[in-house]
Amino acid sequence: MTLCMVGTGMLWVGWYGFNAGSALGADAIAANAFTTTTLAAATAGFVWPMIEWITRGKPSVLGFCSGIVAGLVVVTPACGFITPTSAVLVGVLAGIVPYLACSFLKKWIGYDDALDTFGVHGVGGTLGAILTGILADEKANAVVGGLKVGLLGAQLKAVALTIVWSVVATAIIAYIVKALVGLRPTEEVEINGLDLAEHGEEGYHD
Repeated sequence: MTLCMVGTGMLWVGWYGFNAGSALGADAIAANAFTTTTLAAATAGFVWPMIEWITRGKPSVLGFCSGIVAGLVVVTPACGFITPTSAVLVGVLAGIVPYLACSFLKKWIGYDDALDTFGVHGVGGTLGAILTGILADEKANAVVGGLKVGLLGAQLKAVALTIVWSVVATAIIAYIVKALVGLRPTEEVEINGLDLAEHGEEGYHD
């Protein structure tokens, strides 16, 4: 959990370079993207463990970190196009929807995802793209004024295309990898550790 906290902090700082830096200038849009990124991540980092507290009896550090990452993921498509007030709403939804995906959708479908990549990044990214179409505001970015009509529909089409492309491409890559090297190590290798099996050395010792 200590390394998880350190990694989350590093990721959060680096994310500013991605979101605010996408403005390609030190201007009002970059400042707004920085602000909305901060608010969404902080809000989601609060909401996720609070849901854990309600449903499981106690909040967790992992939940706090997962919430922050979910907030960063969900706000990214919208960060340069929404107001700080909308960013808080994004953070609330980012703390709820990916949490439900990681806690219930994974069990329901039964997919193998130890790091909850699909629940946080897949579901969260899709949510963020849709929310961009709903919450984009010309007060945050003048370009929205000419795009507002039909923007939600365009975002939904983009989401659908991305899902189809990702599923098809992933399936093709998975079958190729399975044919060449296999998709999963043996149970014995998993127990002994992939560091030892793949690299001949251990990252950590008991």
